[in-house]
Amino acid sequence: MAKRKRNYRREYDQYHGKPKQRAERSSRNKAARKKKCPKGKEVHHKDGNPRNNKSSNLKCMAKKKNRRIQKRRRR
Repeated sequence: MAKRKRNYRREYDQYHGKPKQRAERSSRNKAARKKKCPKGKEVHHKDGNPRNNKSSNLKCMAKKKNRRIQKRRRR
């Protein structure tokens, strides 16, 4: 039996194309532009809210550590 090809466009539209996802991605990008972290680091939102882009809530952090914290929060 042959494998079915993935429909990446449909996957994108179903997940990344939703208004909530677009707003959160836009907000994260805005935070990254505002904080200007060095290479290998990314912006961490201390309170976990990606829409709160106050400079007191933003911190530069290693990608690996930031992803670990985010993963723990989702549980």
